Amino acid sequence: QVQLVESGGGSVQTGGSLRLSCATSGLSYTGFTYSDMHMAWFRQAPGKEREGVAAINAAAGTTSYAGFVKGRFTISQDNAKNTLYLQMNSLKPEDTGMYYCAADTTVSYPLRHQQYTYWGQGTQVTVSS
Repeated sequence: QVQLVESGGGSVQTGGSLRLSCATSGLSYTGFTYSDMHMAWFRQAPGKEREGVAAINAAAGTTSYAGFVKGRFTISQDNAKNTLYLQMNSLKPEDTGMYYCAADTTVSYPLRHQQYTYWGQGTQVTVSS
């Protein structure tokens, strides 16, 4: 079965950094490989809707970012390890939330959560002022 496992969350102060990882496995059950996927990071704060943070086309390496993270966050990947990353710098309290990794093969709008079928369980990020 397809598994996405996030790690790297934690508690930091404003201005701090974290690096999230998303290890993928079982993608072959879909008939595809990691390189066939569109991968993305989403986040959700309590009482708020899940929102797209950053996305990457695993084959082409093209990226998309939400406006509120541009210049602060960087999405990257290691195709050999089937792993997705999110480097988060200059963190703010409003970045607090559960961060989720998502994957799918066909994505028209990379930062819309409805586009993705496969999800991880999430990793908590808390930024204090």
